Amino acid sequence: MRGFAQIVAVMACIAGAAPALAQGTSLSFAGLNAVRGQPVEVRSDSLQVDNSTGETVFSGNAVLGQGDMRLAAQTIKVVYAPGDNARIRRLEASGGVTLVTAQEAAEAASAVYDIDAGTVRMSGSVILTQGPNVLSGDRLTVNLRSGQGSLEGRVRTIIQTDR
Repeated sequence: MRGFAQIVAVMACIAGAAPALAQGTSLSFAGLNAVRGQPVEVRSDSLQVDNSTGETVFSGNAVLGQGDMRLAAQTIKVVYAPGDNARIRRLEASGGVTLVTAQEAAEAASAVYDIDAGTVRMSGSVILTQGPNVLSGDRLTVNLRSGQGSLEGRVRTIIQTDR
């Protein structure tokens, strides 16, 4: 996210730090785009299917994997497109959510990955780790298509610098 990186660079200059602090920090979740079209595997302690609503709920130590992406939570609800049980519209995770891609990892109390809209929303003590950099806040919203994201609510950023 270019705007976020520019803000961090300005803050770094004001503080007398090197402008390079902003390099490598973004809110894009680029790794999620890389797994589109790959098979999805889900493991859990139990499974409930509701054909009338097009929802499937995996409960208890649920882990969803697709390519290099892993989504783990106590509960993962898969919402399918109406009339098309092969196309996933949305994933809703709750209870100790962890989302890991090849480039980053995030933790939160809950998350919604809206595949149709191309957005990921995480809320509740969000922690985003990108290499040595860590960002935290109350709510994270990422638009995967535009590459833009926002972190809101008591935001804290730790950016490692070269020594």
